[in-house]
Amino acid sequence: MSCPANRLSTWAAALGALCLVSSAAWAQSSGQSCPKDTTGLRLPSGFCATIFADGIGHARHLVVAPNGVVYVNTWSGRYYGNSAPHAGGFLVALQDTAGNGTANVIERFGETVQGGGAGGTGIGMYKGALYAESNDQIVRYALVSGSNVPRDRPQTIVSGLPLGGDHPMHPFAIDADGFMYIDVASATNSCQPKNRKPASLGADPCTELETRGGVWRYDANKTGQPFSPAGRFATGIRNGEGFAVDSGGHRLFVTQHGRDQLHSNWPDLYKPEEEATLPAEELMNLKPGGDYGWPECYYDPFQQKLVLAPEYGGDGGKKLGPCVNKIAPVAAFPAHWAPDGMVFYDKNQFPSRYRNGVFIAFHGSWNRGPYPQSGYNLVYQPLAGDQANGRCEVFADGFAGPVKSPDQAVHRPTGVAVGPDGALYVSDDVRGRVYKIVYHGDPGSGGDAGITPCPSATAAAGDVTVAGAMPPEGIHPDAGAAAAPATASLPIAKGASKDMVALGDKIYHGQVGGAACTSCHGSAATGTTLGPNLTGKTWLWSDGSYAGIAKTISEGVMQPKQFRSPMPPKGGAELSADQVSAVAAYVWGLSHRN
Repeated sequence: MSCPANRLSTWAAALGALCLVSSAAWAQSSGQSCPKDTTGLRLPSGFCATIFADGIGHARHLVVAPNGVVYVNTWSGRYYGNSAPHAGGFLVALQDTAGNGTANVIERFGETVQGGGAGGTGIGMYKGALYAESNDQIVRYALVSGSNVPRDRPQTIVSGLPLGGDHPMHPFAIDADGFMYIDVASATNSCQPKNRKPASLGADPCTELETRGGVWRYDANKTGQPFSPAGRFATGIRNGEGFAVDSGGHRLFVTQHGRDQLHSNWPDLYKPEEEATLPAEELMNLKPGGDYGWPECYYDPFQQKLVLAPEYGGDGGKKLGPCVNKIAPVAAFPAHWAPDGMVFYDKNQFPSRYRNGVFIAFHGSWNRGPYPQSGYNLVYQPLAGDQANGRCEVFADGFAGPVKSPDQAVHRPTGVAVGPDGALYVSDDVRGRVYKIVYHGDPGSGGDAGITPCPSATAAAGDVTVAGAMPPEGIHPDAGAAAAPATASLPIAKGASKDMVALGDKIYHGQVGGAACTSCHGSAATGTTLGPNLTGKTWLWSDGSYAGIAKTISEGVMQPKQFRSPMPPKGGAELSADQVSAVAAYVWGLSHRN
C-alpha cells in the first residue's frame, strides 16, 4: 500500500500566515487599492486578488462557464499522501452571487470515493456541456438552466486512458471544431527500463510512445470512444499538462515538463549545478503529427536547441543526433518549474499588454535541490501568431509562502482559467484554494507598471541552500513496465469473486479509492525499496491467506520488519470494508498465480 507523504509543520503554517499579512501590506504600499486582499499574492500595479474559495480538496484544473460559475476538478492521487478525500463528489461548482469576489455557493457532484472515484485533473466546456477527467475516462455532463450541477449521470466520451507510472493525469482541451486533445503523459522519466536509475539506458525503440508520451485526439461530440494507439495526434511530449486554444479556437499550444535527474543519473556527463539548470521547460505549438523529441531529446536553453539525451547516446549536450529533426519550443522557461494549467487570454478587462498571450501556472520545482527551488508562480508569456513575442513576466507570486519547496509550500498554482468578465482564476492543489484576480485600473492602459520579468532560462542555479529532494511520485524502477497480469488470469480466493479481483486491481493501481499501492510495492507488485514483493510466497505479517492479507491491509504495518517506511491502515485512504476485501482478493491472486 502507499506511503504517507511529508506534512507541513505548525511553524511553517504560522510563517505562511505572517507572510499573507506582510504581502497584503506590500500590495497596498505599492499603489494597489486592494483593502480586502489577504491572499499574500504579489501582483503588478492595479491588480487585486481575492480568495474565491478555500479548502475544496486538491484542486487541479478549472473552467468558467458563460454564466460565471467556476467548475473545478479535484484529485486524490498519491501525490497528496493519500489524505482523506473531501466528502461528496470530486467535481465542484463555485458561484459568487453577492459580487464580492468570493464564492458563496459551493456544490459538489460527480464520482465519490465511496463509489470508487479518485477524481482527476482535466476539465473543460463545449457546447454548454461540462467535460471532466474521472479515473481512466473523460466524461460529459449535461448542464441545465436553473442549476449549477448536472441532474443526470454523465456520458463517457473516451475510456481506457492509461493510468499508473509517473504521470497518470489527463488534462485536455477542446477546439472550435469539437476536437478533444488529451495529454497522455509518460510513465517514466526518460523511457528507461529501469526508471530513474543511474546510467540506465533508454529503451530503443521506446515502445512506451505507442500509448504514452504524447497528445491524443478524439471527437468531443461522440460517446463511447475507446483509447487506442490510433488516436495519437502528436508525440514526443513527456508531460503536457497545460493546453491553450486561441480566440479563434484553432491554434493550440501545450506545455512540456522537461525531464529530470541529468546529474544525479549521469554524474560523469553533467555538473551538479546542471541538475538545476537543465533542461528548460517548454511552450510548444501543437501540430498534427508533430514530434517534440521525448525521450531522445531535451531542450538546452544555453545552446537554444534540442540535444541528445544521455540515455540515447548523448554526451552531456554536444551530440544532436535525431534531435535536429524534432520540433523545438516557441518559448523556454527555467528548468523544473513544472508548467501545469495554461489559458489563452483574449478579454478586454486586463491592460493591452496581456491580450492574445498565455498565462501559465507553474506548480514549482523539486529537482533543483540542493540549489534553491523555484517556480510556484503564475507567468504571462506574450505571443505573436505561433511564436513567443518577447520575454515572459512573473505575473503573480507569493503562493508558496515563506519557503518554495514541495513539502513546505503553503499553496502551489495548478490550474488557470478566464471568466466571461475577463477575471483570472487560479487553483491551488495543496489546500484547495481558488484565487480570483481582477484589474482595477484603466483597461486601455498599457499596464507596464510593476512588471517583473521572468528569470532567464539560462540563469545560474544559485547557492547550495537546501537538501536535495526526491520526485513526488517516488522512484519506481518498473514504472514503464506493463502492469501486473490481467485479472482474468488470476486465481480467485474462496469467498472472493472475479468482480472483486477486478476492483482490487483498480484500487491497487490508484484508479479507485485514493490508495495507490504502487508507491511502495511497484506497479507489477514485485516490490521496491519501500515495500515487499507481493507476488511471491513469503509473508511478513500474515500467513498469506485471504483473511490474513485483508487484516494486514486494514490494520497497517506501523513497525516494518525489513522496510523503513510504515504502511498506514488501509494505505492511508478511506477504503470501505468491501474495498479492503477487493484489494486482498487481488493480492491473494497475485501470490497464488501458477
